Amino acid sequence: MAVVVVESPAKAKTINKYLGPGFTVLASFGHVRDLPAKDGSVDPEHDFTMKWEVASDSKKHIKAITDALQDDDTLILATDPDREGEAISWHLEQALEKKLKNKNVSRVTFNAITKTAIQEAMKHPRQVDAPLVEAYLARRALDYLVGFNLSPVLWRKLPGARSAGRVQSVCLRLIVEREMEVEAFRAREYWSVTADLKNPRGAEFSARLVSLGGKKLDRFDLATQAAAELAVDAVTKRDLSVQSVEAKPASRNPSAPFMTSTLQQEASRKFGMGAKQTMAAAQRLYEAGHITYMRTDGIDMAPEAVTQTRAEVEKRYGKEYVPAAPRLYKNKAKNAQEAHECIRPTDMAADPDSLRLSEVDQRRLYELIWKRTIACQMESARMERTTVEIGSKDGQVGLRATGQVVLFDGFLKVYEEGRDEEEGDEGRLPQLNQGEAVAKKQVTPEQHFTQPPPRYTEATLVKRMEELGIGRPSTYASIVTTIQERGYVKKDKNRLIPEDKGRLVTIFLTSYFGKYLEYDFTADLEEQLDDISAGSRDYKDVLARFWRDFSAALAETADLRITEVLEKIDEVLAPHLYPPREDGSDPRVCPTCGKGRLNLKTARSGGAFIGCTNYPECRYTRPLSGDEGDSELSGEGKLLGHDKGDAISLRSGRFGPYVQRGEVTAEQPKPPRSSLPKGWAPDEMDLEKAVSLLDLPRLIGQHPEDGVAVEAGIGRFGPYVKHGSTYANLPEVDEVFTIGMNRAVEVLAQKLARGPGRGAAAQPLKVLGDHPEGGPIQVMPGRYGPYVKWEKVNATLPKGVEPSEVTLEQALELIAAKAGAAPKGKKKAAPKAKAAAADGEAKPAKKPAAKKPAAKKPAAKKTTKKAAAEE
Repeated sequence: MAVVVVESPAKAKTINKYLGPGFTVLASFGHVRDLPAKDGSVDPEHDFTMKWEVASDSKKHIKAITDALQDDDTLILATDPDREGEAISWHLEQALEKKLKNKNVSRVTFNAITKTAIQEAMKHPRQVDAPLVEAYLARRALDYLVGFNLSPVLWRKLPGARSAGRVQSVCLRLIVEREMEVEAFRAREYWSVTADLKNPRGAEFSARLVSLGGKKLDRFDLATQAAAELAVDAVTKRDLSVQSVEAKPASRNPSAPFMTSTLQQEASRKFGMGAKQTMAAAQRLYEAGHITYMRTDGIDMAPEAVTQTRAEVEKRYGKEYVPAAPRLYKNKAKNAQEAHECIRPTDMAADPDSLRLSEVDQRRLYELIWKRTIACQMESARMERTTVEIGSKDGQVGLRATGQVVLFDGFLKVYEEGRDEEEGDEGRLPQLNQGEAVAKKQVTPEQHFTQPPPRYTEATLVKRMEELGIGRPSTYASIVTTIQERGYVKKDKNRLIPEDKGRLVTIFLTSYFGKYLEYDFTADLEEQLDDISAGSRDYKDVLARFWRDFSAALAETADLRITEVLEKIDEVLAPHLYPPREDGSDPRVCPTCGKGRLNLKTARSGGAFIGCTNYPECRYTRPLSGDEGDSELSGEGKLLGHDKGDAISLRSGRFGPYVQRGEVTAEQPKPPRSSLPKGWAPDEMDLEKAVSLLDLPRLIGQHPEDGVAVEAGIGRFGPYVKHGSTYANLPEVDEVFTIGMNRAVEVLAQKLARGPGRGAAAQPLKVLGDHPEGGPIQVMPGRYGPYVKWEKVNATLPKGVEPSEVTLEQALELIAAKAGAAPKGKKKAAPKAKAAAADGEAKPAKKPAAKKPAAKKPAAKKTTKKAAAEE
C-alpha cells in the first residue's frame, strides 16, 4: 500500500482512477509551506537562512497525509514536473520529516495524466532533485530580498507606491517605455493613389501607383494632398497597358505546437482571454487528463505522439495532407529550457466534439490545442503569387497589382495562426495578359498618417518577455496579473496602459536602481537560475553576489528626500509632461495665473498630477498624462451650463475628471464637486448628468417600517443605498438615479439577510418594542438564522416563523423560555451570559485579562509587506 500526493483534488481524482485500490491519492492543495510575510524570513547575514512556516490551511492537509501513512509505509510524491512541483515535494518531505522515519519516500513525474504515463512513471521512482529545489530556493530568496527591501524604499520616498518586484518591475518598465514612445510619436502625413481598372474582358481589379515621372515612389514622396492630386491627374490623362505578368509559386508552413507563451498569445488574439484565465482553463484540462503539462517552453513532441498525430491526419483528411517526413520543431526563444514536451492533447483521436466539455473556456482552449497539434504535422499550403506591372507608354506612370491563389490548402484546412496586428490579404486577380490595354474606372487619392508603435496586449507583452528571456512559463500569468492588481497598469480595449502610479514607480526605480531593471541583467539572472537547476552553480554564491551589490544600492537611497525624488522624476519626464506650446511660450509657466511654474506633485493615494507653485492662490491642476494645449478641462474647465444660478463646469484634477458647482470664492473656498463614476466618459457629460451627480446623495424617501430616511449615492466602494447605518451596494451606477423605495427596501433586506460585513454591526430586521423590564426587543439576522434579542438574551426563532411575522407577545414568550422567567412580571435574576450564548450570536463571557496585551502592529502595514513580497 502506498500514499500518493499530488497538488490538487481534481488531479488526485483523475490519478486515483488509474492506480486502483492499492493506492491512496491525496492532495496537498499546492504549497504547504511559505516564507512568513515579515522581515527576517531570508537572512543574508547568516548564509541566507530561510525560515519556512506551515500555512494554517495546510495543517489539515498534512494531517490527512500523516494519518494515511499510519497504515501505509510508502509515500510517493507525484507533484508537477517542474521547479515548482519539485519544490512542493521538497516542502512535503520537510514538513513530514518526523513522520517519515522507516518509510519509503520517492518522487515520480509524468507529463500527462494518462493511465500509460502514470503507470510508466511508477516504474521509475527517484529522489527529490536537489538542484531543481535549489533553483527554486534561489528564486524565492531573490524575490523576497527585492520585495521586502525595495518596497519599503518606495513607500518612504514615493507616497502611494505599493510594491516592487524583481521581474514585475522589469515587466512594468516595458509597458511604461512603450507608452512614452507613443506619447513622443509625431504622426507624419503621406498619400497613396489607387486605380480601379478593367481588363478587356470586363473583369475589375485594383492597382497601386508605384512610380511617377519615371521615378520609383517612396512612402513619403506624396506628402500632401496637392502632390497626390497631381499624381491622380497624371494617371487619369494616360492610357495604361499591362507591362508584365509574373507568377511565382509560394508555400506556407504550419506553426509549431503550443508552449505556454504561444498558447497565452493565441488565446488572447482569438478569444480575448487573459493570461490568468487561459492558464486556469489549461490547468483544469491537464488535471482531467485531456492535455499534457501546460507550463512549458518546449515545443518538441514525443515520437509516439507524432506518429499518432500523422495517423489521425491521414484518417481525417487523406494521405495528401501528410508530409513525407515528420516535422521537427526547435525553440528560438532566449533561455528556453525545453524540459518538457509541447502542450498537446493526450489522445489525438479525442477531437473537441467527442469530449463534450461543458465549460466554455475549456472547450475553446482544447479545440485550439487540438487543431494546432493536428496542423503542425500536416503538409504545407501551396500558393501562387502573381505580380502585374501596369504602365503608360511614355514610362511616366507605373502601377502594380498583386494577387494570390491557394493551389493546395494543406494545414490551412484545419488551422491558421492569429495575428497581433491587422494585415492586408492579397486577393485573386483576373486573367491579365502582357501588352493588353486596361481601362480606368476610377483613380482615388487616399490620405494616411504614420502610426505610433502599438501598446502591448497581454499576448504581445508575454511574447516580448519571452524574447528577452524575462520570466518563465510558470510566472508569465502571475506577473501580468500582479501589475494590474497593484494599480500600476490598466487594461483598455485589451491594451495595457500604465497608470500614473506605475509610471512614477518605473522612473524612480530606473533612476536609482537602474541596474536591476535592465533587461539583460534580469535575463542573465534567469540563466544563472537555470545553471543552478542543472547543478553547475551554487545557489548561495548567486545570492551572495546579488545581495552585495543590491544592499549597496539600497544604502545609497537612505538619505533621499521626497522632494529630491520628485525633482528627479520631473526632470526625466519633462519632455512628456511639458510639451512645447504652439505660441512658443514657456511650457512650464502656469496657463491660468501666468506667475507660478508647473511641477510634478503626488497625492497620498499615489496619484500624480501637474500643479502650480502659486497654490493656493492658483488652483490650476491637470493629470500627469494630460495635454494642456488640447484639454478644455484645464484651469476653469468646460462650462456645461447653469443650474439655480450656479455655473456647472467639467474639470480635470489630480484624481481625474470631475464636475463642479460654482467657483472658488472667499465665502465658498470649497465648492461642491463630484468625480465622474468609473465608465463615464468626459466627452459624454452634459448639464443634466452633471447636476444629477452634484445632487447626490439622493433622498429616496422614508423607510416604511421605521420612517428613517433611505438615500442613494456613490461612495468609495461604488453605488449604494443607505438606511440608517446600513449600506447596500448597487450593481450599476445608473441605478443610483432611478432606484425607487420598493427596490431599495429589497436590496437592504438582502444585505441584512447576508449578515453584516466584516467589522460592521448587525442591523435589526424588525424592532418589536420595549420589554416590560426595559430595553428594546429586536429581531436580528444571525449566522444560523434569525433570532429575538433583548439585552443579553438571544432566542432563536422556531423553524417556519418569518421574521416579519413575529409579534411582541411571541418574542416575550421566547425570551422568557430562554431566560427561565415568566413572560410578564419581574425577572428572577439577570440572565447568565453562558446561557445566552447557547443560541444566536452571543458568546460566553470571558474573564478580564490580568494584563493588557502588547499593542499589535497595524494590520494594514503587515498586509502591505505581504503584498510586497509577491513577484
